[in-house]
Amino acid sequence: MQRAEIHIEGRLDPLWIDWLDGFSISYAGENETILTGQVVDQAALYGLIAKLRDLGVKLLSVNYGDDIPARIP
Repeated sequence: MQRAEIHIEGRLDPLWIDWLDGFSISYAGENETILTGQVVDQAALYGLIAKLRDLGVKLLSVNYGDDIPARIP
């Protein structure tokens, strides 16, 4: 398992949490959502990114690896 942190533009409603494969939602400022969680491999990460694409959100950054600190929502 690897940690992943995805920053997207806008404030994603917490109601989407069940659809996002166990990722947690936190916010940075008024117009940025941070999704953090674990994925089994890069294929799973790409699957999550595809879900975000389907929502029509704008990706700001994606960080993937062991050195990503856990965030407290």
